[in-house]
Amino acid sequence: MDAEGLPYGPRTHTYNSRLAQEVATWADTTPGGDAIHDALFKAYFADGRDISDAAVLVEVARSVGLPADEAAGVLEDRRYRAAVDADWAKSREYGVTGVPTFISDGHGVVGAQPYEALVQFLRQRHATPRTGGDAG
Repeated sequence: MDAEGLPYGPRTHTYNSRLAQEVATWADTTPGGDAIHDALFKAYFADGRDISDAAVLVEVARSVGLPADEAAGVLEDRRYRAAVDADWAKSREYGVTGVPTFISDGHGVVGAQPYEALVQFLRQRHATPRTGGDAG
């Protein structure tokens, strides 16, 4: 993480991320909601916040401009439980054993990897680089 300049603080606890996954799934359906992913990363890995706590998640949602009342309702009603369950089922189907996992063409790479390893993985899968990228 240091090599990539990602924020990381001392962690004294590990928290269940299930509710964070549910609020993030909701956020993905909301304009500007993709910002919650970086905010959750920072809250957990840099700030050591308890992302299993609904109040923390509502505050993180609010910090990226999402409506706090909607975030609270999503968590209270567990509206995105089934969607996250489906994601977990797909992950089990693919054989995912850790995060992050990158899957292409039935093969995967598990865990944080150097950029070069991901480029090699994609080349082995005959992936086509996007215009402007340096993976080509």
